[in-house]
Amino acid sequence: MIRSFDESRPAWMDSVENVTSDLERDLSNMESLNRRFGGSSTVLHYLEPRLRRRNPLHVLDLGTGAGDISRALVTRARQLSCPIRITAVEPVPAILAAAEKRSSDFPEIRFVLADMSTWEAVEPHDVVMSNLRLHHFEEHDAIRLLRRCRELTQGAALVTDLRRSRMAQASIFALTALVYREPMTRHDARLSAVRAFSFAELRKLAIAAGWWGFRQSRRPFFRQAIWMDVSARGR
Repeated sequence: MIRSFDESRPAWMDSVENVTSDLERDLSNMESLNRRFGGSSTVLHYLEPRLRRRNPLHVLDLGTGAGDISRALVTRARQLSCPIRITAVEPVPAILAAAEKRSSDFPEIRFVLADMSTWEAVEPHDVVMSNLRLHHFEEHDAIRLLRRCRELTQGAALVTDLRRSRMAQASIFALTALVYREPMTRHDARLSAVRAFSFAELRKLAIAAGWWGFRQSRRPFFRQAIWMDVSARGR
């Protein structure tokens, strides 16, 4: 099954210019999907061991979208009494504005409007993560984003995304026909299903981006993750 990526057919969410009711509903749907179908739990699976150490943690979230995964991470850090700061980078102004509004009770998160692949950090980060963003890019730009994740961390890098398969496409089609039926959500979710990288393709992208000694795993609900602990190299 070949990946389908056409730059002339963008995700509607990437093209919004203002915070509209349609965008707000779509972001709510994305948060619901991440909460119910593994987006948040996949990130917590990898990062909870660090939260349990209770050492201050500075996280960089490249392509934060609605900011819901960062909020889930802060919520868990609070429960475990782990001091945390998150710098959440988002390139679309309307989405950033909506994310800031939704995160008013989360002072631990600082939002930055910037291009994810070129943004330069002014301080080191213990963890750099990017969730559900890689499939928005063609291969060259996906490698560039993976390279930035590696370059900007002093501890670990985590990238999570969808995992392409015929079963995933059928499931997303059914879900957006029966439950998440808003036009923007339906369009973007179905587009994401055909744009997602396969398990083998993601591994090749990570190697091309200079990742070494990384772990890759298949996660529930047609998701996947790659994880690299830079700090472990010196142990």
